[in-house]
Amino acid sequence: MRKGLVAVRWAGYLALALFVGGLAFVALLWPGGAYEPRARALLGFAWTVGLLATVAAVGLQGAYASLGALRDALDPATYADVLGTRPGIVLAARGLMWVLAAVVLAALLQGAARSPGWRVGALAVTFGLLRTTGMTGHNSEGSEPTWGAVADFLHLLGAALWIGGLAMLALAVLPRRRPGELAEVVPGYARLAALSVTGIVGAGLVLAWQVVGSYDALLHTSYGHLLLVKTAVLGGVLVAAYASRQWVRTRLDLAVLLRGDAATVRSFGYSVAAETGLVLVVLAVTSLLVTADPGR
Repeated sequence: MRKGLVAVRWAGYLALALFVGGLAFVALLWPGGAYEPRARALLGFAWTVGLLATVAAVGLQGAYASLGALRDALDPATYADVLGTRPGIVLAARGLMWVLAAVVLAALLQGAARSPGWRVGALAVTFGLLRTTGMTGHNSEGSEPTWGAVADFLHLLGAALWIGGLAMLALAVLPRRRPGELAEVVPGYARLAALSVTGIVGAGLVLAWQVVGSYDALLHTSYGHLLLVKTAVLGGVLVAAYASRQWVRTRLDLAVLLRGDAATVRSFGYSVAAETGLVLVVLAVTSLLVTADPGR
């Protein structure tokens, strides 16, 4: 049952990152992406997975808490029991946020990305999705729960902007190989990714100290070991991200001059693909951390 809960949490984290980061990418860097079929499909996929993962998490959470079987996760009584608890209320609120996100997504696909009203709505939904996701973690279990909540929010926001933008870049922008888009979108995303990574690292340090509490716990608990694995994989992601950034600095102008020549863009695509694959591993470890006992 724990494996099922971890898988659903992984899907939820991935959907959150793709949706929030994808929205931000289109709104801030690539307004024309609202009309690109690949970008539209990615956002639609993220929304669908996010809603389904939230609904499934309610049943799995109830079955896991009661030490039940997988069939118990489909029992309406399990849903009723969970929705009467604090975690259930949080999951219900997250589900409502995903329903409201459908309105934001529909407006985006109709070309409303530059509308002030749409941006206010998108910010509200983004805040709700990030906050309700953070409320099911361990960030409030330390000595400073307020700082833990703030750090967790910034950590999730940075990860979403980085991962969602990365997916949009890899799956929607690069395959088009349009010089004008590469020249405008890629440098903008490089700056956004650098800012996001800074936020992730800073907030992650605060969260690690808040939840783990000591070096001894970091080195001698399963939670600490998972955290070290996550840090190591994140290091690999940063190496791939550095390679991507070096390509932007040294090869982007040539790629634009050659009108998006496939051979010139290929190395950038490889580093982005490696970065994306390692990010999926980071999300998997994060899902394990949420269901693990910090052992403070």
